[in-house]
Amino acid sequence: MMEAGQSDKKSQLLLSLREAVGLVQMLLFKALRTRLEKQQTGLEKAEISMLAGSITNEVFGTPNPEPRFTAFRANNWGTIEQELLGLKDSLGFLCRHLTDALRIQTLCDSQEGEDSSATLLKAAEYGYLIEEREIPLPSSFMTIIRELGKDHGLIIPPVQISPEDDNTLVH
Repeated sequence: MMEAGQSDKKSQLLLSLREAVGLVQMLLFKALRTRLEKQQTGLEKAEISMLAGSITNEVFGTPNPEPRFTAFRANNWGTIEQELLGLKDSLGFLCRHLTDALRIQTLCDSQEGEDSSATLLKAAEYGYLIEEREIPLPSSFMTIIRELGKDHGLIIPPVQISPEDDNTLVH
């Protein structure tokens, strides 16, 4: 039986891992939007953002249930599917991070009694899952994603402060 402290640590770890997965989602969305802005010149910015969001949601198995988004997804499924099929070529540099994030997401879901393995199967079918890549340890995943977020200006990593500075912050 797990003690309360262990349960809290496990919950904290799952929350941190999910935040890191969310960071990969943001990176994918940003990269898709930038690429689609160049490629889909006939679309307005709002449509490009909705398209990038729909593709990102498909990758992570999290479609938006709001009627306007489900209608957009249905009306643009051909484009969404083409983007999914071309993801490994158009944004190949992200595939290793997508692979890690999807595996970590599946692991987190499993810990919470959910089965999201279909998302991994879909990623393999579309070709952006790097199947031979080893599953990262949670600490390795967090470190890699933190650096990735820093490199893309999405997070500011924590900075170590001296004990003197620390004392000035505490009243």
